[in-house]
Amino acid sequence: MERRVIVPLIVAFALVMQNLDSTALVTSLPLIAQSLGEPPLRLHMAVTGYMLAFATFLPLSGWLADRFGARLVFRIAMAIFTVASVFCGLSNSFEELIAFRILQGLGGAMMVPVGRLILVRSVPKAELVSAMALMGMPTIIGPLIGPVLGGFIATVASWRWIFWMNVPIGIAGIILVTKFIEDVRETNVRPFDFKGFFLSGFGLAGTLFGMDTVIARNSLEPLAVGAFLGGLIALALYIIHARKVAHPILDLSLLKIPTFRSSVTGGSIFRLGIGANPFLLPLMLQEGFGYSPFESGIVTCASAAGAFGMRTIAKRVLRKFGFRRVLVWNSLISSMLLAVCGFFQPTTPQIIMMAVIFSGGVFRSLEFTSLSAIAFADVEREQMSHATSFQQMAQRLSMSFGVALSAFFLHQLSVDPAHVPVKAFQITFALIGLISATSVWAFWRLPPEAGAVLAGRGQVERRTRAFRN
Repeated sequence: MERRVIVPLIVAFALVMQNLDSTALVTSLPLIAQSLGEPPLRLHMAVTGYMLAFATFLPLSGWLADRFGARLVFRIAMAIFTVASVFCGLSNSFEELIAFRILQGLGGAMMVPVGRLILVRSVPKAELVSAMALMGMPTIIGPLIGPVLGGFIATVASWRWIFWMNVPIGIAGIILVTKFIEDVRETNVRPFDFKGFFLSGFGLAGTLFGMDTVIARNSLEPLAVGAFLGGLIALALYIIHARKVAHPILDLSLLKIPTFRSSVTGGSIFRLGIGANPFLLPLMLQEGFGYSPFESGIVTCASAAGAFGMRTIAKRVLRKFGFRRVLVWNSLISSMLLAVCGFFQPTTPQIIMMAVIFSGGVFRSLEFTSLSAIAFADVEREQMSHATSFQQMAQRLSMSFGVALSAFFLHQLSVDPAHVPVKAFQITFALIGLISATSVWAFWRLPPEAGAVLAGRGQVERRTRAFRN
């Protein structure tokens, strides 16, 4: 089997495990909250806690891959994620679950970006869109069966099995990586930026922890406010630090590349809204409409079905219309379909809801594929590890903030957080969709020929300097 086929399929094992875990979890949050004696809205920290750890440790992944080899780091990361999944399933309290979800985030912080790094270093750029689409097709298995499987498990057995089903996938992935993936590493490894890692890690952890704590407790506690302000100060100090050192852990100079900058800035705003959807939709169906987790999973899996179909034709769409046009119009359509979910009522036929959710999955998948590919259009090979870490960090931060922001809206629109009214979900969907639509400004600024080689729109000579400020 050709490398451009086997590498993305093997890397996809890690993404299947992560996506299966995440999508099954959000479908079962109300039942997990009931089991642990917590309000459903507080369980949003099971989602954001993972993303917090992911974002905090992600800048370390690129350097570890360069220093010790991407294959070794990838296997260790999969092992950490698998072991953490076992302990998540054994949790008997809210605090234990959050702690082990953070450990999962540590594994994911190395597993997902290093897997993508293996892909972008192993496949020629002209074939990158096809390889990413191929890698993404198996990952649709997670969102496709995750809501249904998670809802079924939580309804007829125990939510703990949602985490334990990661174990066989993780073991199989480690075996396949050992057998088929070459040890991709850099010969000239940059020195590790310990000061930058501390500043960026504390900054990200402090701001997200402070924000999440305020939302979860719905009060301005001194610890939360102090953590948030301390995190902002640390991030400001990191920006100053990154301009002075030769090899910062987060290379902010990558933002000088228009295609990468557009993918990060516009993509972050887009994912802020879209990332809240997997949290909001199952919660609305169960808490607002009275659906069981299994019924909720059947409805929400329509999104993954739509995404799976689009993956097969993404490159043809990009070849016909180009990255700029696709990113601009697709972001508006996806955001509109997200906001439409707010018009759902308990009496809305399931087939209508599934049609809207399916359409959202189609356009959202095209946007994600385009954003992932265009980010690397003008990035040099020696910058790939830093660009991968940067892009993944931005993705997780924006999605985490989107979940936290939607939980904040629900808190403010509810008299009792334990019983969220349908109207609160409807307003929150409208607000989140509007925020997501503002991402269009970043994509509009792209040149029409951006990513022409990746899209297969003629063999255009790449002139990196012409795309830089």
